[in-house]
Amino acid sequence: MSELVREIVEVNAFVGGDEDNPLLTVEVEGLAPTLGWNNVRLDPHVYITPPEDGFQDFDLVGDRPPPETSGAAAEALTEVEAAWEGPFDDWVIGVRIHAVDNMIEDEVFEPWDEEDEESEAA
Repeated sequence: MSELVREIVEVNAFVGGDEDNPLLTVEVEGLAPTLGWNNVRLDPHVYITPPEDGFQDFDLVGDRPPPETSGAAAEALTEVEAAWEGPFDDWVIGVRIHAVDNMIEDEVFEPWDEEDEESEAA
């Protein structure tokens, strides 16, 4: 059974693709409470109505190793990574990643918006 990892360390969210087919990519580094976690992934929250704050929530989850793993090494915090890519909904302004001990938000900018801002400033 999957469960939240211990802590989020770093989040990087960005929009790729093009204006007609934008893709949201989210990359996360975290810490699991023991060695041996597998199937670590980002599970997006599914909304009936988009949230008012414009943040897409994700849980960083994985499968805990079997209980027979024991000892001091098994209790060490272990680095884990996960990534998610999917359609970029027009209501999204950022992502929020959840773990047991913390959560981190990262705002998302469309690359073509930055080009528009630069041309307006000129």
